[in-house]
Amino acid sequence: MRVVLASQSPARLATLRSAGIEPDVIVSGVDEDQVTTTDAGNLAAALAQLKCRAVAAQVEPDALVIGCDSVLAFEGEIFGKPEGPDEAVGRWRRMRGRSGVLHTGHCVRRGEDELIETASTIVHFADVTDDEIDAYVATGEPLHVAGAFTIDGLGGAFIRGIDGDHHNVVGLSLPVLRDMARDLGIPWTSLWTLSS
Repeated sequence: MRVVLASQSPARLATLRSAGIEPDVIVSGVDEDQVTTTDAGNLAAALAQLKCRAVAAQVEPDALVIGCDSVLAFEGEIFGKPEGPDEAVGRWRRMRGRSGVLHTGHCVRRGEDELIETASTIVHFADVTDDEIDAYVATGEPLHVAGAFTIDGLGGAFIRGIDGDHHNVVGLSLPVLRDMARDLGIPWTSLWTLSS
């Protein structure tokens, strides 16, 4: 079965590959600003659905299309990707020593069958210094990710811990996807592309 990842995220692609799945990548190109809501979980789910549907319309109906999107809920605000270095620095100065909730919306579609789930993981940020924040933002890494942090890259040292699924913080929950595939009648192991 053809698996299509409707995301340009290298971390999501790497997560699927490490789980034995080799998807084709098709970037949706949707305008994310068309979705507005004050609920972080609903926003992540709606964006995942938007991306998944846009890509599903471009591929054969028996392909399994996976769309995901992540946002961070922090003190009543929704943090997607920062608009620039100054915003990333400001976020980190607020987040350090505190916690937020990373929500990842997942949408899977095969033909007319579609499922949507949101996974949420609490992220505890380290009490990093101003110099560490400046150096981290200067790498450019936090400018391309929701919440202005990664757990699987340079930012991993600035995360004290998490409550929930580690893969969800990377941007795609493997247990959630496995359950969704099962609910579509697709055994997870049938998606593996392991060579003998």
